[in-house]
Amino acid sequence: MQFLVRGEHHPQNATLLGFWIYLMSDCLIFACLFATYGVLGRNYAAGPTGADLFDLPLVAINTALLLLSSITFGFAMLEMQQKRLKGTLLWLGITGLFGVAFLGVELYEFAHLIHVGAGPQRSGFLTAFFALVGTHGLHVLFGIIWLVTLMVQLRRHGLIPANTRRLFCLSMFWHFLDVVWIGVFTFVYLMGVL
Repeated sequence: MQFLVRGEHHPQNATLLGFWIYLMSDCLIFACLFATYGVLGRNYAAGPTGADLFDLPLVAINTALLLLSSITFGFAMLEMQQKRLKGTLLWLGITGLFGVAFLGVELYEFAHLIHVGAGPQRSGFLTAFFALVGTHGLHVLFGIIWLVTLMVQLRRHGLIPANTRRLFCLSMFWHFLDVVWIGVFTFVYLMGVL
């Protein structure tokens, strides 16, 4: 209430609140995709099932890549809090490399599935699979683009308040993607193989 009376403006609080609202809308998108997969995930149309298609060791490696990227992002945030720009940039770069590796494995998986005739048009199961996993992959791609853009901003302007605020928002987004992936790994891949 004091801030309304005094007319003070706290852009960091407003930015973080707005970003939380955005993340909640993204939660709704993924909730709809998980629900769609829940409904269509067993509609194979006499085609291959998850047990026939999924390479669980490859997906486990991909999961490890994304989880490691979350850890390295945490190290970047620790470096930022210590006002160490070079360390922040180093850990952000490593995070980006893990993200690119994750996308590379996912694209390989998609290409392999399409090559063996298990594209999204094959069955309801595969349509829902490609929609859910592909939407997550697009989010990772956007996160990598955002990360690279932010690294350029950090190089130009340093750890100014606007850049630290942006880092906090990207950190929330990146960790959100990890949480969603754990759901995908469990609900789609592990349950699909069982």
